[in-house]
Amino acid sequence: MNKFKNILIVRTDRIGDVVLTLPLADIIKKHYPKSRVTFLLREYTFPLLYNNPKIDEVLILKENNNKILVHENIQLLKRKNFDSVFIVNASFKLAFILFMSNIKNRIGTGYRWYSFLFNNKIFAHRKTGDKHELQYNVDMLKQIGINEKISAGNVCFNIQIDNNSKQKIIELFKENKIGNDKVKIIVHPGSGGSAFDLPKEKLKILTARLAHELTVELIITGNKNEVAICRFVAGTSKVLNFSGKLNLKEMIALIDSTDILIANSTGPIHIAAALNKYVIGFYPTIHSMSKNRWGPFTLKGKIFEPENCSGQSAKTFSNNNCMNKISIANVFTTIKNIITEIQNN
Repeated sequence: MNKFKNILIVRTDRIGDVVLTLPLADIIKKHYPKSRVTFLLREYTFPLLYNNPKIDEVLILKENNNKILVHENIQLLKRKNFDSVFIVNASFKLAFILFMSNIKNRIGTGYRWYSFLFNNKIFAHRKTGDKHELQYNVDMLKQIGINEKISAGNVCFNIQIDNNSKQKIIELFKENKIGNDKVKIIVHPGSGGSAFDLPKEKLKILTARLAHELTVELIITGNKNEVAICRFVAGTSKVLNFSGKLNLKEMIALIDSTDILIANSTGPIHIAAALNKYVIGFYPTIHSMSKNRWGPFTLKGKIFEPENCSGQSAKTFSNNNCMNKISIANVFTTIKNIITEIQNN
């Protein structure tokens, strides 16, 4: 008899983190098809779960000025009568809320001072980067009897495209005379600051080469806080700068309408990978930030790391300006080869 009938998954951090948690719903439904799966997340990441066929309900974390409201969230969760919860990103306040919500099976890390609030503890040091973040997430399901080994290409994210957003991208392409005769490339310069980035000067050089040496449609994207860096990287009239113009639903629709995305370790690279697009990424070799843990989970990705910088602390890595050692010539050649592959197909 399946005692795991009403399951909550808590992931209240950033876009990439949420994307790398989405496959849990598909895997749970495969093993327990009659179970109910609910996600609790922050409002700005909600579009990632739009119309997901494997997620029964999405709850938005109740906040006021970015402060989590304890009583209001407890009341919300109590009404749902969950039998199990996976706290993928733990904090004391979340752990306390879930403890007070009368959820019988509370699954979370065993390495925090507040871990006594979880009655089903997981002992895994994610910062060592021994596994990919997605595999760490999937391994949590062992606590309800699911032992799943995943690999790139056999994981289902189920990110859906909003029709209104798709229509906006069609109109945006028409307005900017973007046709279907050229490969479409997104360059996304910004990041959430969770890892070291390719220097913006190098990304500007790469963008200029793509714009002037190849026959492609080149689009720069970024949120409202990234307009300045996008303007710097764009640098040429041959590049379409959409920074600050799209919300997350529209950004997902744009990525779905293009062929290649170039970015640092940031949310859109995971969206593109989930949508089976080609991705070019720039990652440091520090274990907690590396491609081994945070790279796009796809067979269609090429990740560039600095050479001769492995095994360094974050401080030494930064002092040695390691990300500047990535060869733009190698990146450009790789992108040319991918474009040829796309055109041949």
